[in-house]
Amino acid sequence: MKQFLVLVLLLSSFSVSFAQTTVQRYTISGYVRDAKNGEALIGATVSDQDTKVGAATNVYGFYSFSLPAGEHTIKAGFLGYETKVIKVNLTANQKQNIELSEASAETKEVVITAEKPEANVKAMEMSVNKLDIKSINKIPAFLGEVDVIRAIQLLPGVSTVGEGSSGFNVRGGSVDQNLVLLDEAPVYNSSHLFGFFSVFNPDAVKDVKLVKGGIPAQYGGRLSSLLDVRLKEGNMKKLAINGGIGTVFSRLAIEAPFKKDKGSFIVAVRRSYGDVFLKLSSNQALKESQLYFYDLTAKANYEIGKNDRIFVSGYLGRDVFGFGGGRNGFNWGNRTATIRWNHVFSDKLFLNSTAFYSNYDYQIKFENDDATSSFNWKANVINYSVKPEFSYYLNDNTITFGGQSILYQFEPGTATSISEGEKNVVGQPNKYGIENALYLANEQKINTRLSLQYGLRFSNWQYVGSGTEYFFNDTISGARRTLIGTKEYGSGDVIRTFNNLEPRFSAKYEINENSSLKASYNRTAQYIHLISNSVASTPLDIYAPSSNNIKPQLADQVAVGYFRNFANNTFEASVEGYYKTLQNQLEYVSNADLLLNRQFEGDLIKGKGRAYGLEFFIKKNSGKLTGFISYTLSRSERLFEGLNKNDWYPTRFDKTHILNITANYDITDRWSLGANWTYQTGTPGTFPTNRIVYQGIIIPHTYSNARNSVRIPDYHRLDFSATREGKVHTGTKWYQNWQGTWVFSVYNAYNRRNAFSIFFQQKENSRVETEAIRFSVFGSIIPAVTYNFKF
Repeated sequence: MKQFLVLVLLLSSFSVSFAQTTVQRYTISGYVRDAKNGEALIGATVSDQDTKVGAATNVYGFYSFSLPAGEHTIKAGFLGYETKVIKVNLTANQKQNIELSEASAETKEVVITAEKPEANVKAMEMSVNKLDIKSINKIPAFLGEVDVIRAIQLLPGVSTVGEGSSGFNVRGGSVDQNLVLLDEAPVYNSSHLFGFFSVFNPDAVKDVKLVKGGIPAQYGGRLSSLLDVRLKEGNMKKLAINGGIGTVFSRLAIEAPFKKDKGSFIVAVRRSYGDVFLKLSSNQALKESQLYFYDLTAKANYEIGKNDRIFVSGYLGRDVFGFGGGRNGFNWGNRTATIRWNHVFSDKLFLNSTAFYSNYDYQIKFENDDATSSFNWKANVINYSVKPEFSYYLNDNTITFGGQSILYQFEPGTATSISEGEKNVVGQPNKYGIENALYLANEQKINTRLSLQYGLRFSNWQYVGSGTEYFFNDTISGARRTLIGTKEYGSGDVIRTFNNLEPRFSAKYEINENSSLKASYNRTAQYIHLISNSVASTPLDIYAPSSNNIKPQLADQVAVGYFRNFANNTFEASVEGYYKTLQNQLEYVSNADLLLNRQFEGDLIKGKGRAYGLEFFIKKNSGKLTGFISYTLSRSERLFEGLNKNDWYPTRFDKTHILNITANYDITDRWSLGANWTYQTGTPGTFPTNRIVYQGIIIPHTYSNARNSVRIPDYHRLDFSATREGKVHTGTKWYQNWQGTWVFSVYNAYNRRNAFSIFFQQKENSRVETEAIRFSVFGSIIPAVTYNFKF
């Protein structure tokens, strides 16, 4: 790490000294915000109109770059906003805060033009997809409710096992290999209602960024991707209220300034009402059932000085499924809290310090009518973290450095049963881990065509007590290992330590104004593991730390891509190829006992993985017809000794072909139509090759021990939507500026019964016949109506 720091400083100081020998340079810096509500604009570009030298704003809207002394024409722009032109005379370092207005028909006569989406070609990043909430709102949605997770599943390289499954898969990685952040706090289960909706309230979301490769050095802890969801900061100009009434749930968001242009807040709530309709049933059991989810998202910020701003945000959400008056059922939920401090030391040095808390838990409970017997199972994962991060803007270099420390507390599962007054407690004890990291990175512009981004992350994992270290015997591959000894550790004792260096590198070469080549490499390390042998992620999954029996997961990925814009940037296109190798992947012995088993590590098998593919993406940005087409050709495979004849086999989430077509057409200023069609290769499965009949019971058996050798039928679906935007009410009434929007949607428009899985069972009243059952989550057309409002 020390040698790398010296190298970065030498490279950056060389470019600085060279620049300083030619002409005196000064720094221009500041924030770019939305003129209407004061929201910071992430990724807005600020540059010198003549030399094209400039910078993009960071996630807090801050920018900084240096120019020679003298007069300059500065241009600031952001997709969907009017470009602003400012004349400056640099005789010293200068601060320029900029406000941009949304593009509209009324501003066409103003000498301001709409910024073209050049970032596809000119941005340093590759394997990155960005979606703002305006783009997400245009995508036809399930039951008329727009959703962040469902939107990113339309992007190249992203898939899911099937409808109704939690989580998502990126470039051949499993669901636990995605780092999902909500205002920098990790979210372990991002789904409501078993994956049909996400925990991210669209009324509170400002920006969504998915990073599939070339992951920056400041992020770690997961192998495959980073999903960075940023919340709105709240309207800093005036009170604003918006919400919606839908088929499944309703929502409301309120935002307002504490003091105009100084501080603001936003509070957004949602609740489904399935349980409300159940109470109308004549069936007593249904009337006593619980079926709902809710969440509350809040954020506040305040400028405590010209160089300091504080942000506080939090999330609280829960899903509840119960019956018997709430005595029986299960529930799960996330809680997060984040506090951040932004400080500008100078025109060139920016600090963001973050502290967060994250808690994911679930509970299962059963109780008889007279409460003499009960069963209660609880589990959770808790994180505490501190992360200071510095950004230093040094002419053509942006140097990022900092560190992070995360404390993990795992409660894999504790079950308490009471039978006739006798209490019994079983389960796994709590486990603890500490993940520390230091990182240093530099983004450097070598010349007008070539730019580099290189960095190094050093990560350290300590599995700590109090706890027990388990030792197992060596046995044949694929077989359960037997416990041969244990060792006890006290509170805070270090049980096992792991260290990893994680280099990151990206390069961009601009062929011309409209096209570029990009390449990246990254190594990532992951110290926590999802322990589940189910087909898809469920709310009842458990996590385990790396230990003497579970080594950290490691991944190496290389990617190359060609990026091009057409027709004056009306169209943007890209093609990327990637190859990823994964180490220390986990699989399970046959009939593995994973739940409430203190010795579950003996049922684990260690192996390796690989994933490779091509991703094609074309997007139309302007005009009455907009939308995108994404196509992914890929494979995701695993290899474990003792399984599948020691040969590679496809993962359960492997899909060779994925094609998504999304379009939106503006008929008039008030009416628009949307459509989405998706096609996906069926997922692999393990089917029995023969059977054993024992005392009239048919037991399926796979003779060759093959894994995932058969695929279920292909998946395809068409969705439609029609949106009618209401007129803005004027006047002095309380409802002035009220605007209502009706969204009419049809999900699964041609009534396709897509298979989620296929399983086999013995036919009723037969001792020799079996049948294959095709299970579909949806088997019909699903219409919906949603009314959204804002004022």
